[in-house]
Amino acid sequence: MTPGSNGGAAASPDISEAELQRLFTEVVERAPREARKILEPYPDEFAVKMLELLNPSLAQDVLGSFDRKRQQSILASASPETRQQWMRNQTYPENTVGRLMEPPLAVFRPEETVGEATEQVRHLAKRAFITYGFVTDEKDRLLGVVVMRELLLSDKSQRVDEIMLKNPFYLTPEMTLTEAMKAVLIRHYPVYPVCDGERRLIGLMRGQMLFEAQAVELSAQPGSMVGVEKEERLSTPWPRSFRYRHPWLQVNLILGFVAAGVIGYFQGTIDRLVALAVFMPVVIGQSSNTGVQTLAVALRGMTLGELAAGKEGRLVFKETFLGFLNGMLTGVTAALGMYLFATMQKSPDALNLSIVIFIAMTASCLISGIFGAVVPLVLRRFGIDPANASSIVLTTITDVVSLAVFLGLATWLV
Repeated sequence: MTPGSNGGAAASPDISEAELQRLFTEVVERAPREARKILEPYPDEFAVKMLELLNPSLAQDVLGSFDRKRQQSILASASPETRQQWMRNQTYPENTVGRLMEPPLAVFRPEETVGEATEQVRHLAKRAFITYGFVTDEKDRLLGVVVMRELLLSDKSQRVDEIMLKNPFYLTPEMTLTEAMKAVLIRHYPVYPVCDGERRLIGLMRGQMLFEAQAVELSAQPGSMVGVEKEERLSTPWPRSFRYRHPWLQVNLILGFVAAGVIGYFQGTIDRLVALAVFMPVVIGQSSNTGVQTLAVALRGMTLGELAAGKEGRLVFKETFLGFLNGMLTGVTAALGMYLFATMQKSPDALNLSIVIFIAMTASCLISGIFGAVVPLVLRRFGIDPANASSIVLTTITDVVSLAVFLGLATWLV
């Protein structure tokens, strides 16, 4: 296929099914801006066809990455139903049902006959995959759902409101993906109607798309914790990956200077007691790991909607207790290791150093548990994505606290 020149709007011969599948695979594997570059040279009609194949949320992101003029051109080339749906979807936030809606096509009035509805479905099936029919009143309020089996087996003279399933389950566009997944957990339907506050049918959402979008969100979370943007993929060009990652590394470095400042402050103590330098990585590593464990559980609870309002205190208390318990048990092991090492070094302070590392390990893990739960809660309270580089912030806090406690106790007790 030869790309067009009108910002992608020039005429072009039909693309083969094999090439369409190849391009579709390339688009799906790329972040929205890279996907846009693939589609940019092609005609608007082809861009519409490709966007219709994508997950609606991804389609919105790819469409939004085009410049304003090209967006309008692509929208103008789409069918009225698709154009209206895309424009409606753009009004809803990311990670909501509203971003995943497809246009409802097989929509009937209650007085229509089965024969009339069947004829409509026959024509619609030539350009779209029809799963259910939807019955609405004159104000587009959802009255019922028609299963294709009933439509095919019923008498042609029957009205559709006689064979429809009344008061059907539906989603609302403001629902988050997590809320929607909970709502459909016991309803394994291939398609769900989406209605507004007045029960007007405004779109459809396929169950496959819902779980696909949530899977993408969950897979991006580990990277977000360390400053990797959700948009970055394996195919992202290195200059863009560099721009995504490097600022967070600079932040991490600057925050690392704070931990280095703590070490510098206690340099005299470290010079006097060599064993402290050997065990500093042990204390830092243990407290950091405790904090990240807590952070992972807190983020998972937020993502899956398990951390409801009012349960924050319970989370903090539980993780504080677990941090204290884990800190004591690992502190015993660390104290034994310190005592053996200091004894081998013929240090007269072996017992005191053992006590220091036991207290430091217990206190550091306890504090790490607290901050592992509090950091994502605070970020969420201020409207910041809790997963967004929270690991970098938490690691800095745990490093500084564990070093300050460990070296401060050593200076005081030994």
